[in-house]
Amino acid sequence: MAGCVSRVELSVSCRSLLDKDLGSRSDPLCVLLQDAGGGRWAELDRTERLKNCQNPEFCKKLVVDYYFEKVQKLKFGVYDIDNKSFDLSDDDYLGGVECTLGQVVSSLVFTRPLELKQGKPAGKGTITISAEEIKDTRVVYLEIEARNLDKKDFLGKSDPFLEFSKQNDAGTWQLVYRSEVVIKNNLNPCWRKFSVPLQTFCGGDFNKPIKVQCADHDSDGSHDLIGTFETNLTQLQKAGDGSPVEFECIHPEKKQKKKSYKNSGIIRINSCKVETEYSFLDYVMGGCQINFTVGVDFTGSNGDPRSPDSLHYISPDGVNEYLIAIWSVGSVVQDYDTDKLFPAFGFGAQVPPSWQVSHEFALNFNPSNPYCQGIQGIVDAYRQILPQIRLYGPTNFSPIINHVARFAAHSAQQGTASQYFILLIITDGEITDLDQTRQAIVNASKLPMSIIIVGVGEADFKAMEFLDGDDGVLKSLTGEPAARDIVQFVPFRQFRNAPREALSQMVLAEVPKQVVSYYKWQGWPPVKPPEIKMM
Repeated sequence: MAGCVSRVELSVSCRSLLDKDLGSRSDPLCVLLQDAGGGRWAELDRTERLKNCQNPEFCKKLVVDYYFEKVQKLKFGVYDIDNKSFDLSDDDYLGGVECTLGQVVSSLVFTRPLELKQGKPAGKGTITISAEEIKDTRVVYLEIEARNLDKKDFLGKSDPFLEFSKQNDAGTWQLVYRSEVVIKNNLNPCWRKFSVPLQTFCGGDFNKPIKVQCADHDSDGSHDLIGTFETNLTQLQKAGDGSPVEFECIHPEKKQKKKSYKNSGIIRINSCKVETEYSFLDYVMGGCQINFTVGVDFTGSNGDPRSPDSLHYISPDGVNEYLIAIWSVGSVVQDYDTDKLFPAFGFGAQVPPSWQVSHEFALNFNPSNPYCQGIQGIVDAYRQILPQIRLYGPTNFSPIINHVARFAAHSAQQGTASQYFILLIITDGEITDLDQTRQAIVNASKLPMSIIIVGVGEADFKAMEFLDGDDGVLKSLTGEPAARDIVQFVPFRQFRNAPREALSQMVLAEVPKQVVSYYKWQGWPPVKPPEIKMM
């Protein structure tokens, strides 16, 4: 399960608050609560109290952990504080608003009217919330080689590797990087380019002492020191554009023993660059829209929708596994799409009036405008189409993948991080066009899109697990590897008795990484890049 994507800082201001104090204005404070389930709310943070102010702009930021794959329901409550107690139950309520964190981070500025309770406005009061990610997103990239290192191995030359450590405030050294590549039998090694987050490398302090050790690798773990030197990022940054920075690698004991000792080799920094590495939230807050498309399997193996043992049978309480999957994934993704218009398709059924088998028909029977209004619109279209089609076959995924890929390719031609596409395919089983689907996924891996497959029913989903490249890189029939891992497969049966949100958390946990990996691969910054903000 993916951990917290990042921490978000929320800035809050209000306008035209109710005036509850006699003879003076209200003294407002804003509290942030998170839905804890079962109608309970847990306090996460609160702002300072401002005296005599109906249009407060709170200075203290509200901090919250952000998870893309969850619907994080928040409540902002504004209170007039007239005493020193922490408890808010004895203070006047000036209004509040409920929303999701997804709605806030996907809006540049989120403004809503304050309500005293559902449907009852708090006068003309409004609240405005804006989000900012807390972190230093810079990364240090280094290219390093060495010359004339001391020979350490009796029979061969040395097998050198590097270790970088930063000095803590207490004066101790903390390891921040160990080179992966040990160059066998080489006294003039050239290590491959590597990167370390700036926060990890030096805590953002360019003058913090950095110790570099070069050692000879021994398989039994008794590595022999070749030499060491101290520097800092300011010095390292002087390297680049063909003018390297060189350091003498000194072995302290050898230096003490031999008067003629010069060094144990030279470490040459060929390049040291500090670059910004953007996060998922940088892209979303910078204006990237997440476009959501649904593909529903209407093949005959699902069973007659009128029969209670069919996977398409809608139970008396109005649900089935297809609908639960649409709701749970869609409820998260919809916050990141401003127009809330979602194309929805079916495949594998005979469709009126010609009763030809179709592998990409619009659920609303409108091929020129297959968009449904919100997740509810997809659910309504699904319910209406069920009695009007004949479940048939085969189970072909490639047409609907290629359909979404055409939109993603068109968006990619703009060369900006403005649109990303998520295709949710819900299916009951074995795929018929595996080779074409492999090719479609390999092609799509070069585009701004991700594919989520939810398997319903009791079928053997080996082919789906094969498409989800967790066991190695997916390749097309011709051997072309996928550029990125873009498929996430989950069998619904694992979540049958779990809370409904567990499914969305599982299938969406990889999406932030997939979004970032695509734009990083292309070298595209967010449409509106963030200002660098220190922790």
